[in-house]
Amino acid sequence: MTIPSKTSRRDFMKVAAAATGGLFLGFNWAGAEAGPLSLVSKASIAAGDINFNSYLSIASDGIITIFSPNPELGQNIKTSFPMIVAEELDADWSKVKVIQAALDTKKFERQLTGGSGAIPHSWERLRKAGATARHMLVETAAKKWSTSASSLTTSDSMVIHPDGRKLSYGELATDAATLAVPADVKLKDRKDFKLIGKAIKNVDNKDIITGKPLFGLDFYREGMLYAMVQRPSGFGMKIKSVDAAAAKAMPGIVDVVTFRNNVAVVGKSTWEVNKARKVLKVEYEAESQIESTADHDKLFKELLDKGEATVRRQDGDVDAAFKSAAKIVRSEYQCPFLPHAPLEPMNFFAHVREDGVELVGPCQLPDSSRNEVAKVLGIAPEKITLELTRLGGGFGRRLKSDYVVEAAEVSSLMKAPVKLIWTREDDMTGGSYRPAVRYRFEAALDKDNNLIGYKLRGVGINAGNCTREDNFPSGAVDNLLIDSVEHKSPITTGAWRAPITNFLAFAEQSFIDEVALAANMDPVQFRLNLLDRAKQKPVGAIKYDIDRMKAVIQLAAEKSNWGKNKNVSQGFSVYFSHRSYVAQVAEVEMKKGAPELKKIIAAADCGIVVNLSGAYQQVRGGVVDGLGHAMYSRLTFKDGAADQKNFNSYRLIRMKEIPEIDVHFVDNGIDPTGLGEPALPPTGGAVANAFFKATGKRLKNQPFVLQDEMKGVNLGEKM
Repeated sequence: MTIPSKTSRRDFMKVAAAATGGLFLGFNWAGAEAGPLSLVSKASIAAGDINFNSYLSIASDGIITIFSPNPELGQNIKTSFPMIVAEELDADWSKVKVIQAALDTKKFERQLTGGSGAIPHSWERLRKAGATARHMLVETAAKKWSTSASSLTTSDSMVIHPDGRKLSYGELATDAATLAVPADVKLKDRKDFKLIGKAIKNVDNKDIITGKPLFGLDFYREGMLYAMVQRPSGFGMKIKSVDAAAAKAMPGIVDVVTFRNNVAVVGKSTWEVNKARKVLKVEYEAESQIESTADHDKLFKELLDKGEATVRRQDGDVDAAFKSAAKIVRSEYQCPFLPHAPLEPMNFFAHVREDGVELVGPCQLPDSSRNEVAKVLGIAPEKITLELTRLGGGFGRRLKSDYVVEAAEVSSLMKAPVKLIWTREDDMTGGSYRPAVRYRFEAALDKDNNLIGYKLRGVGINAGNCTREDNFPSGAVDNLLIDSVEHKSPITTGAWRAPITNFLAFAEQSFIDEVALAANMDPVQFRLNLLDRAKQKPVGAIKYDIDRMKAVIQLAAEKSNWGKNKNVSQGFSVYFSHRSYVAQVAEVEMKKGAPELKKIIAAADCGIVVNLSGAYQQVRGGVVDGLGHAMYSRLTFKDGAADQKNFNSYRLIRMKEIPEIDVHFVDNGIDPTGLGEPALPPTGGAVANAFFKATGKRLKNQPFVLQDEMKGVNLGEKM
């Protein structure tokens, strides 16, 4: 539709209000100010015909509709975003309807899920959206009652007069639509929050529990075909020949098509397509180096010793510090490749037509996916629509768009709507793994056990910069050198929940415990002393907030009664990532001579907690994820192919292996920071340090279950 000019918008509002009997407010999420206002039918809103960045609607029956633009993969954004709007609106939460928005770069900014950045980015924008609507409703009520707006209050979707009279938002919506949108509005004081900070159920809970079609795998379009892709047998391989005769002859198969380095089997059901794919005869040949895990183990040693490193940070005179040291501590830590293994394998629907392309499914970067499809098909992105479903997990895997592009390519070749589905084996062997990395740490102590020198070298396979050079303990050590070496491999890697820090935190926090032991100091006090030193006399730039890190350390120590319970062995870890801070204490008890992990206490500083229920689950989920992968999981390779292809050979943590998890939040009142990832990195270090305290054995490689130090410990099946 055509948006009216500013001079005619007021008249347009009056006409539209009379026609619709409701208030529809468009808000600009790209800036801090409320955006233009328009009135249209509900049908038009649902169809996405309004060119606004985002909007809130209030119908005459009092129902408030809030569109949530960011992909929902379990991080609770589809509930938290509307809560923020509803808080400032003073809405009756029982009358709020939440709808997942389709991709629209004109209406929305940062329409993605990744980096734990959604709430930090949109916090103020969402608050102003709700506050703007509330302001207009109050102004309307004030005119009706011939009183001042400042004398009125709001609560539960009602405007309230001092004498007790009330008008519902639904009653006011039509007239409120005739008002000009204010340029500035007052936001609530935190003490007046009614929704934010409370435990609110996920808006999709009922639909998930009752099996309503929410996820990509649920999507169905009458007449669509199903496709599965046969990919190379190993990384570094290319197709030499394809014999598809037997597959094409199978029941229900429409065609077998080859594109790029893939072969797609297309048919009328997943069962028929999967059976036909098994009889494909595809011969491959090498096009680059073919690598195995044994090759990587050798590479790590060579590159740590002789690799040409890129210096990431250098403070002071490191060589002089180590030459003068009274004591030197050295240690190495290694982690394997990991798949993302979301519960819902990759899938996407595509319908490539002459007049445009329709895409539907689960992805974390919808705009990037659309752009990649446009590039491959040679069309303008504006000719592509993308509708988001709920994601059945992602953890970074759905930041990649390969499966979306595959669906579009197959649809284009078939000239038909196609639902592309990956099996679990496809998902495990299809690449974009967490990089394998090895770290070497060195620390120099003087005669008074002060840390005077620190060195870290990281070697990663397709890991880019596998360090975080401006994180703790940088800034707290006078002489410091951090560098990295990268090995380029045909094995594809990508972001994996809390990229790089998911393992670096374990290695670093374990090593700091080693240094604290060498310095004859309590591990918690050792960290606090370093932070005090960084505050008093910082060395170079740092990205972490010293006071916030100290606060989570102190809260975790307090809640765990650090060092006071002689019946348990405690291990400590703290880490800063994605603008937030999490400290953890793991508690191990000896049972019949073997260590048993009983409890993990977590203290988190993510600023203001929006949804207490969601926040608890984010932290607990991060702890379980960090524990399970540190303890059990790995992906190995033989001749370029992944050895582990399904959960019968790839070990995940089991419910009975999850300890008690106690979660606490620092209440500092600052604007929210990230929470989807920060609780994962500290877990491995806390558990490893507790294990050392209990047994005297240091865990340095993941997964822990395969280390010699774990022999005799009952940890279930090792795989």
